[in-house]
Amino acid sequence: MRSPVAPILPGGTLGVLGAGQLGRMFGAAAVRMGYRVHLFAPDAEGGPARAHAERAVAADWGDERALARFARRCDAVTLEFENVPPEALERIAVDAPVRPGPHALAVCRHRIREKRFLAEQGLPTTEWARADDATALDDAVRRVGTPAILKTAGYGYDGKGQAAVDAPDDAAPAWAALGGVSAVLEARVALHAEISVLVARDPYDRVRTGPTVRNVHQGGILDHSVAPSGLDPATEARAHALAEEIVRALELVGVACVEFFLAEDGRLLVNEIAPRPHNSGHLTIEAGVVSQFEQQVRAVAGLPLGDPSVVRPAAMANLLGDLWVGGEPRWAGALDEAGVTLHLYGKAEARPGRKMGHLTAVALNAGEGPDDVRARALRARDLLTTDR
Repeated sequence: MRSPVAPILPGGTLGVLGAGQLGRMFGAAAVRMGYRVHLFAPDAEGGPARAHAERAVAADWGDERALARFARRCDAVTLEFENVPPEALERIAVDAPVRPGPHALAVCRHRIREKRFLAEQGLPTTEWARADDATALDDAVRRVGTPAILKTAGYGYDGKGQAAVDAPDDAAPAWAALGGVSAVLEARVALHAEISVLVARDPYDRVRTGPTVRNVHQGGILDHSVAPSGLDPATEARAHALAEEIVRALELVGVACVEFFLAEDGRLLVNEIAPRPHNSGHLTIEAGVVSQFEQQVRAVAGLPLGDPSVVRPAAMANLLGDLWVGGEPRWAGALDEAGVTLHLYGKAEARPGRKMGHLTAVALNAGEGPDDVRARALRARDLLTTDR
């Protein structure tokens, strides 16, 4: 097994757990830098990430022999989504460095463990309580109050596994609708903004944070993101310091995204930690000195971390499967907008709520700011279904 602190130079092989769009964009960055990419996932052969992978292993996460063979072909292994069983990472770690490792993954993939970790570190969050059964749910409602949000402890993303609890009587039906599984009840906070901070840490404990991205959600799914955030420097500095503290406490090697709530009363609250690149960071591909995916390659390989700054205002607008209802989107209409770039993920089936791609708009001159590029990105998306 390679030493955990030895840099992996171009020409080496980087393994990816998962085969989705984040793996696809990581693979594009890794191949451009001269690395080979191998995939492991049950759907490895048919997933978006296959486009840039030299080799794909389609096997179950519990297949220890397949995991071992995969690990022995890789110089280091990373992940592109968090719903990988930590036991799979532990098996891979016998033969190859895993970045991030099983501990960071186990914390971030489970909301109760994540909340406990944040509390142990003294980091600010919304008020919350766990709800494992009907009795615990009643106690959680008394402690947290309403309005609140009930979230499943595991396997929740893009608005899935969540239900509003606007009044105490809503709690039991919401819990039943989520399947009666272990959950977390979180107090709803009056928000000024939702932001995210990308943060990278390498095997030598070097950390780089940024950019700070401002996010807008619709129906629990990220709709669009803008950078710079437009927030005051002190708030951004506080968010960066918290993100750095989090990855160091987790001993996370790789790239992570820390999502924050900025409350109307000025409190900065940690919402969630994603132990991987994040949808809100896609705009760094066009606007960053180093994209979040190149930064992930650098961190996993033990190369010097790059400058994460966004050098010009940029906005990202998600393209959901809903846009395909009524026919193929009008790509020419969107791309007629100056400074707009199209990314499609290569998914075979468009379904409502499914992320199929994104548009990025960047500033074309010094006179354009975040509001200008956001308007252009949203206008370009609207043109996809105009006069279809």
